[in-house]
Amino acid sequence: MFQKSITLFALLSLFSLIGLSQPVMSFEKTVQHLGFVHQGDTLAFQYAFTNTGNQPLVISDTKVQCGCTIVTPPTQPVLPGKQGVIKTKFITNSAIDRQDRTIIVISNASNGQVELRFKCVVLKAKDKS
Repeated sequence: MFQKSITLFALLSLFSLIGLSQPVMSFEKTVQHLGFVHQGDTLAFQYAFTNTGNQPLVISDTKVQCGCTIVTPPTQPVLPGKQGVIKTKFITNSAIDRQDRTIIVISNASNGQVELRFKCVVLKAKDKS
């Protein structure tokens, strides 16, 4: 009976340690304020993050609200303690007025789905005359 208790305790401890072995995606900021822009502008910006966990972090997918937002995550795993960048472009051709857009980043991190946002005000296109 005593040996079964020790074996059970060892297995539970092992599963706890495995559960603690995970990447963690820590962003410098999750909301970008891009200010006032003009319709037709293409805005390029990025979200920097650090893998503060102890396993490699892999971004498996990103989801956006429309085709006007292009997201380029790192293609290689981000090692523990290293920084990664999610590059983003917002094409304002069909946008006007206040914009509050969301990007969902899906990864193997303990915080597996992270919501990123960017905001701006799109003014009418500049007069080309």
